Amino acid sequence: MAADTSVDILQKVLENEILQTTKVVEEHLDAEIQKLDQMDEDELERLKQRRLEALKKSQQQKQEWLSKGHGEYREIPSERDFFQEVKESKNVVCHFYRDTTFRCQIMDKHLTVLAKKHIETKFLKLNAEKSPFLCERLRIKVIPTLALIKDGKTQDYVVGFTDLGNTDDFTTETLEWRLGCADVINYSGNLMEPPFQSQKKYGTSFTKLDKKTIRGKIYDSDSDDD
Repeated sequence: MAADTSVDILQKVLENEILQTTKVVEEHLDAEIQKLDQMDEDELERLKQRRLEALKKSQQQKQEWLSKGHGEYREIPSERDFFQEVKESKNVVCHFYRDTTFRCQIMDKHLTVLAKKHIETKFLKLNAEKSPFLCERLRIKVIPTLALIKDGKTQDYVVGFTDLGNTDDFTTETLEWRLGCADVINYSGNLMEPPFQSQKKYGTSFTKLDKKTIRGKIYDSDSDDD
């Protein structure tokens, strides 16, 4: 009997919260409708023009990105190409890979998806064995490594799968979150909530990553698949 009473009380509380939320949404919509009703024709026309201009600007930006190789995950042939590609774009993710490393193929799969979703960022790959100067300059010692570049400067790194839950089965959403932490993509999720499938297993130390910690850490050799 007591249990039934508790359930009834909980149900009433939930119903009340839903009603309150609905009321707030309705009031907001009513206010917006009233605002539109009070606009004269000139104001409505100006609002329409602003929206059209914003849409036109967005389309122009998209075309500019596409013309610079955004929207696809591409391999670049040499270190010289790297500098030119980075110079052209504000946000760049470059995967330093090796043909014989299986984990690089896993990374390729996720980056292919993200390159199409986040056209605001350029996604590249470069064979580490053919770019010794860059690997030395960027202190890349573990494969795969992602160099995360903003305004021509390397701001952060994703080294191996350490920041992705320490598993080969990490999701594309997890990598997307990690890139969002570095601010190299427009991330719409909550950076304080990593989308690990088993967050308790990996702890909470991944919740907001510090690039100094990433660069300064000595990584175990088993992060590098041979």
